[in-house]
Amino acid sequence: MTARLASLPARLAIAAATVLAATPALAHPGHEAASGLSHGFLHPLTGLDHVLAMVAVGLIAARIGGRALYLVPLAFLGMMVVGGILGAGGIALPFVEIGIALSVVVLGASLALRPALPVVAAMVLVGAFAVFHGHAHGAEMPETASGLSYGLGFIGATALLHAAGLGLGLSAGRLMQSLAALRVAGAGLAVAGLGLLAGAL
Repeated sequence: MTARLASLPARLAIAAATVLAATPALAHPGHEAASGLSHGFLHPLTGLDHVLAMVAVGLIAARIGGRALYLVPLAFLGMMVVGGILGAGGIALPFVEIGIALSVVVLGASLALRPALPVVAAMVLVGAFAVFHGHAHGAEMPETASGLSYGLGFIGATALLHAAGLGLGLSAGRLMQSLAALRVAGAGLAVAGLGLLAGAL
């Protein structure tokens, strides 16, 4: 067990180098980059579970405000990249689909049930779930896609979804009863997440 744990950083490094150096041979130069970028960009947008969780991250950041407006989304993006490298490198992560569905439940519940989290706690929370989302993206990367382009695509789409959540949260903050609105939104996310979780089990 200790030897396996010790070899994990080396396996991660090899996987990262393999993914980023991937240069598939296609008939038209540059096509693989465009294909990887578009596939990566569309992947988070085509799954309701990804969309809800990433918008929830933006809502949580807006609820906290201040440094959280950029630190919380960046924590998600950073750990999502780690998960993406694991998935693309073929390194298994247990319960990925359950982790993704559970992220919607927990992030929604955190908006609905409690006051704003401390910034560091929110970063840890979203970062832990981001690994599962990233792993799913990486594991489903087309074999012909450039790893770097694909990664940039799903990072870009995720950042846009975070921005949408931030925009919604900040807009609600300008209205009366904004806390109630965020709690209702969080409750809706949690209920949707429970449906996704039931499907994943």
